[in-house]
Amino acid sequence: MALVAQQNQKSAAYKSGGQFDYIIVGGGTAGSLLANRLSANPATRVLLLEAGGKDDWIWFHIPIGYLFAIGNPRADWCYKTEPVPGLNNRSIGYARGKVIGGCTAINAMVYMRGQVQDYDTWRQMGLTGWGWDDVLPYFLKHEDHEQGKSALHNAGGEWRVENARVRWPLIESVAAAGAEIGIPRVADFNLGNNEGSGYFQVNQRRGRRWSAATGFLKPVLHRPNLELRTQVHVERVQLEGRKATGVVYSKDGETFLAEARGEVILAAGAIGSPQLLQLSGIGAAALLREHGIDLVHDLPGVGENLQDHLQLRLIYKVNGVKTINDAGWFGRALMGADYMLRRRGALTMAPSTFGMFTRSSDEHATPNVEFHIQPLSLDKFGDPLHPFPAFTASICNLRPTSRGHVRIKSASARDAPAIQPNYLATEADMQVAIDSLKLTRRLVQAPSLAKYRPEEYLPGAEVRTEDDMRVAAGQIGATIFHPVSTAKMGIDSDPMAVLDGRLRVRGIEGLRVIDASAMPLITSGNTASPTLMIAEKGAEMILQDAR
Repeated sequence: MALVAQQNQKSAAYKSGGQFDYIIVGGGTAGSLLANRLSANPATRVLLLEAGGKDDWIWFHIPIGYLFAIGNPRADWCYKTEPVPGLNNRSIGYARGKVIGGCTAINAMVYMRGQVQDYDTWRQMGLTGWGWDDVLPYFLKHEDHEQGKSALHNAGGEWRVENARVRWPLIESVAAAGAEIGIPRVADFNLGNNEGSGYFQVNQRRGRRWSAATGFLKPVLHRPNLELRTQVHVERVQLEGRKATGVVYSKDGETFLAEARGEVILAAGAIGSPQLLQLSGIGAAALLREHGIDLVHDLPGVGENLQDHLQLRLIYKVNGVKTINDAGWFGRALMGADYMLRRRGALTMAPSTFGMFTRSSDEHATPNVEFHIQPLSLDKFGDPLHPFPAFTASICNLRPTSRGHVRIKSASARDAPAIQPNYLATEADMQVAIDSLKLTRRLVQAPSLAKYRPEEYLPGAEVRTEDDMRVAAGQIGATIFHPVSTAKMGIDSDPMAVLDGRLRVRGIEGLRVIDASAMPLITSGNTASPTLMIAEKGAEMILQDAR
């Protein structure tokens, strides 16, 4: 009761942020869809709070703009990880979208659902209603595939899916090399088994990026019952005992309390959502005590179980074939003209045009690694391209066994949390990394690439032994920007489960987390569209529970 009295006393000092049926924290991937669905009933008042700004920068919309957005504080929160032991104690950049649409405004635009086994495993963990057959309708509900309806695709939804609008001779040679080492060509990665190689389907419309804000949010902002507030910083969830009643946020030096008659929904992503739970007194008791936060509910799984796809970025110099690196000013001018006139060419290119799903060794029943092939190279996103023709063969472990965490470093919402992905912490993950390096070299040494005389620039031909490869994996490893599972769903007997199967925070009334944090296990591929699926299913659950 003392805590309730204290909170009520504090709330009297805040300016009124209004009363709403639903308050959504985060206008990113999940939040954009949630705002759309929950405001469909004109009698329901919805508030969407976004810490970033509006997508009024040209590079949010031209696909190749990711080169300028990632690492740019206008578009990216520019987080840094803690030193990661498995990465030779390096701290690496951890991009998160700082704009409506969130990471879908700066990501790779790759449309990928994952594998049947991903979701069937969730169901086998006791999460009824989350198997492949259960979730497929939610993928289909909002899909708008350029090839129209089929057994496993849909048309007419808000999430546009198109085929890539650029081809490179070098990429075709990589595809042929893949076939030579046993990775067959496939037309579609989204049929439940993504094994094979092919061009990624992308979230674009006629050569322009199609973000969650473009598809779901901006078309409904005219609704009088939906209010979007940008550049506001949510400080914490307002709680009365163990019931969420609103959120406290700040803007322009003033602090406001927005009240929720129905529910508060955290959709701030796998970094922001656990941070807000912890700041609100929900999390591991010892962590909260360390930072002087009053404990409301001891929930030790908050911020734990962080999973991400670590990519090993191998770079190869080539000869006798064009790459984006060596296009020169005239070539870049032609690319710009092609884009302006036809909405085609290199400026429509996703960060990874071509992909491959395969097995790093025979012990894996389904594909456990994913290649992203790029006809360019650079040291890291945000840096200039290399001054020589090259391509990047990035390969990531789809089902890592290492687990990291997200933990507050202070009681202030303005301070970034400690992000520790803990990559390569298990021997199983290290073995996949070693096998992945060997597999990539087999690919590059295949006959179809021999004519370009590929030369390994990174990690380099001097890396020969498995001991060398362990060190090299730590040196060239980087995130592929897929953090998930920091507020995972789980069954009652799981002490680390933060959410139940209906995405409700355990032990707290009126509070859900609906974003990538909720995944119990990471999916086998890019995570934006699975996050939208979770939001679609979550919105339906909210509306069902309100009836």
